[in-house]
Amino acid sequence: MPTSVNKTLQFTATSSSGEVSAILTKPNKPVALLVLAHGAGAGMKHPFMERIAALFAEENIATLRFNFPYMEKGKKVPDVPAVAMKTVQSAVEKATQLGENLPVFGGGKSFGGRMTSQAAASGMIDSVKGIIFFGFPLHAPGKNSNERAAHLYDVKIPMLFLQGTRDSLADISLMRELCNNLGKKTTLHEVEGGDHSFHVPKQQGNDEDVLKNICKVSSDWMKRIVA
Repeated sequence: MPTSVNKTLQFTATSSSGEVSAILTKPNKPVALLVLAHGAGAGMKHPFMERIAALFAEENIATLRFNFPYMEKGKKVPDVPAVAMKTVQSAVEKATQLGENLPVFGGGKSFGGRMTSQAAASGMIDSVKGIIFFGFPLHAPGKNSNERAAHLYDVKIPMLFLQGTRDSLADISLMRELCNNLGKKTTLHEVEGGDHSFHVPKQQGNDEDVLKNICKVSSDWMKRIVA
């Protein structure tokens, strides 16, 4: 008997953008459901997204991956925040319908995580129990600042930041300062030597072990919240 099943489906992202594709990965006995948004440059079927969905299933965490409208249409330029945030809201609503009373979490890779937190800060996904950031894009490469973090102070639910210490889009010292300022609702997990995609130098380990670790950390975090 398989440990999990994948179900392909569609939902309406926004009234103007129409439908987008999604994949529900559901283990036999899930304890939570994570709505998982992709990064700016690759969609829901990127190997990173597929692998962490499979690893989460091993931890009894269901996932709902989905495409933003621009990715669904094969475009390269991400949707404006209003469209992206509404899509996240629609994905959370779909997950709630599919989840059969499972607690729902939000999050995503880079852009996807940031749009999820902006939706939370705007009061659009109040049912979500927490947010997981797989590499928060704090600033542009080489332009260290914390301007993209201002909205995080309006997020009222727990947040878990998974950050590589070599991430060119998030200086780790700035991330430490940010998470400290955000207070007790915030957890920072550092991936030593990891870049924005969690790749690590060979002498520090291998990428598969890194992905297993961040999924285990994330799963344990979610389970503590819903316990």
